[in-house]
Amino acid sequence: MATQKMLKFVSTPREMPEKRSAAERSEDFREIYREFAAQKAAEQASRCSQCGVPYCQSHCPLHNNIPDWLRLTAEGRLHEAYAVSQSTNTFPEICGRICPQDRLCEGNCVIEQSGHGTVTIGAIEKYITDTAWEKGWVQPSVPVQERAESVGIIGAGPGGLAAAEALRRKGFQVTIYDRYDRAGGLLIYGIPGFKLEKHVVMRRNKLLEDSGVEFVLNCNVGEDISFDAIRGKHDAVLIATGVYKTRDLDIDNANAGGVVRAIDYLTASNRIDLGDDVPDFENGELNAKGKRVIVIGGGDTAMDCVRTAIRQGAQSVKCLYRRDRANMPGSQREVQNAEEEGVEFVWLSAPGAFTGHVTGEAATAQERDVDGLPQIASVRIQKMRLGQADVTGRQSPEPIEGADYDEPADMIIKALGFEPENLPKLWGVDGLELTRWGTIKANFQTHHTSIPGVFAVGDIVRGASLVVWAIRDGREAADSIESFLTGEARMAAE
Repeated sequence: MATQKMLKFVSTPREMPEKRSAAERSEDFREIYREFAAQKAAEQASRCSQCGVPYCQSHCPLHNNIPDWLRLTAEGRLHEAYAVSQSTNTFPEICGRICPQDRLCEGNCVIEQSGHGTVTIGAIEKYITDTAWEKGWVQPSVPVQERAESVGIIGAGPGGLAAAEALRRKGFQVTIYDRYDRAGGLLIYGIPGFKLEKHVVMRRNKLLEDSGVEFVLNCNVGEDISFDAIRGKHDAVLIATGVYKTRDLDIDNANAGGVVRAIDYLTASNRIDLGDDVPDFENGELNAKGKRVIVIGGGDTAMDCVRTAIRQGAQSVKCLYRRDRANMPGSQREVQNAEEEGVEFVWLSAPGAFTGHVTGEAATAQERDVDGLPQIASVRIQKMRLGQADVTGRQSPEPIEGADYDEPADMIIKALGFEPENLPKLWGVDGLELTRWGTIKANFQTHHTSIPGVFAVGDIVRGASLVVWAIRDGREAADSIESFLTGEARMAAE
């Protein structure tokens, strides 16, 4: 009789891959988890209960066939597991590293709900595809038949890259335009190496090039090339720019020296990690070494900032968040990692003002103003309490009168989220409709915008969101673009 490979969650406890010690990992930008060994990956995969209704799958934006590739992994059939995983996800090894599984698949695992501890889905997903790369199973896309139609994609982030891969697989000619010198968007310049090492992204970019995707980098649409010129060169256009405009604070001295945007800070750190020269890092403006750092915000970007500051050798790192731990939007796993590494969280606190020079020892390090602005010396912190719930059911923070104090700081990082740029104005485009939030108005099923033949996906449509949603949008848009270019949509309309 065949041995039962699955349903081992009763006898086998949940285990994550070994995590490097906080002392060790705080000294570098390498990923913090070690790889699963083959036996351990199979053992953890065997804990899956093979549910008749897999909530892990239904709560994954890509609806990955998670129970199927867990079973194949438990049975040692890794090549097949990779094929199943790759069939629904363009970048499974990236999602395995950076997806907030505790809020998605793992958070909805049935055995987690029954108290046995979730299956370590993300770690196994990463293991499957990393093994596929090592074994040479990951190969460039070779379309069955080449097509003459071409598609221009603006933005080389996860949405644009996912669409490009799917379109090349269908045989279309694809060109990606991006403002940066490397493809990947926030995967390359926003997310730190300790969560996603850059070679993981670079090899995907190389695979797309080998598949026939053309990259036009250092290309700012509206300056180096017009949007109309891109439309003229291609049969369809996909906008996948993401959102990069930083939300700001309406307080005193919000732009003082020493107050920096999270995107600038993380981009500089990632460029240094990639071996680039960054003058603003070398002169100390975007370097936390030896400084008392305060990060304002409670999302995943804030977690990236505080953990980066630790690795740069900050004297102290504090995270200011206006709600409590339970209401923090960032991953609880990331909060735990940050606390282990020495970050202090200051809950129910908001900045009231930034103040300039102080007297005494702190003044000696602050003699130089930055760009003529007063150098930051401290933050006026306003203590908060949670009041009445708003229409979403979330309690709104309210200031506590008289409960404020000054906290010394040498560097303030604003990680308050991102908003869309006004693309019609930047690009000089007429007829591209926006929502009241400034995002591009696009059909959520077809991703078609108000301009015929122009599609849009990812954060520029959804607002700041997860990488996995951008991948889903990109794959869906590729199908819609195929229908548009082959006339299926037009014939259906007629």
